[in-house]
Amino acid sequence: MQSSRIFIVGSGVVGTATGEGLLAAGHDVTFIDTSAARVRELEARGHDVRTELDLTGEPESFIFLTLPTPHTGYEYDLRAFTAGSTSVGKALATSPVQHTVVVRSTVPPGTTEGLVRTVIEEHSGLVAGEGFGLASNPEFLRAVSAAEDFRNPWMTVIASRDAKTVQRLRELLTPFGGDLRTFANPAEAEFVKCSHNIFNAAKISFWNEMWLVAREVGLDLDPIAATVAKSAEGSINPQYGIRGGAPYGGVCLPKDTCGFLGYAKEIGVDMPLLRAVVEVNEHLEKVVSHEVEAATKQVVPGADRA
Repeated sequence: MQSSRIFIVGSGVVGTATGEGLLAAGHDVTFIDTSAARVRELEARGHDVRTELDLTGEPESFIFLTLPTPHTGYEYDLRAFTAGSTSVGKALATSPVQHTVVVRSTVPPGTTEGLVRTVIEEHSGLVAGEGFGLASNPEFLRAVSAAEDFRNPWMTVIASRDAKTVQRLRELLTPFGGDLRTFANPAEAEFVKCSHNIFNAAKISFWNEMWLVAREVGLDLDPIAATVAKSAEGSINPQYGIRGGAPYGGVCLPKDTCGFLGYAKEIGVDMPLLRAVVEVNEHLEKVVSHEVEAATKQVVPGADRA
């Protein structure tokens, strides 16, 4: 495998795990971070670390954006991404070679092509896909085992409008193994990562809500949950329930979601998540019914007067 030149812009947990993993694989890695404490820590670990991105004299490189994206209320705070993209754009403006910018942080769908591309193009005078490559490559790292997760990924997602950029990243990351999936639209990869995290959060909240009910009636949830993890089709069949726009129906699911909601109310336990599940399904039933009705009217003119 040929060695690549790599810059890690933002050297927190994700950036450090990414950079050290690529370094261990034989690549030439430089860390970029504005935190003096972080710079000292990385230097103490023997890494090449700088406070500013400078591409002077550098060959074609990968520039990974692993910047923080905290939330403020119900909004992502993307100020670090704006600042980081600005620094990348200015560095690209003086470089005679084409580099590839890779968004690796978790960001809302549309960030790579909206914020990042716009800011970089503004400050570099270049056009994405021509003057520089642009891709989304979301991370799937757990904080407690980030380094190990990078070295042995179970999933790698790459997305770019440019097939050449996808191929370059494929060559860089394929040696690490894992299931590799590619998309042509960066927003798809960004949506994958957001959905991934939200699904995990929803699963945790689901079992915590069930724990409240089990505790109320004196049951140990652990063996129950462990059994359901093996019995539920949603756990053992990856395709179960993932077709959007298809409300659940039949006998069992409507009966047990509504029935258990009433059971919990009788014993004094509020289940807002389960209630939301029922409400979302009822809403989807109305949406689908309306769309079917509208489509029928288009296919059969005057059907509404029949």
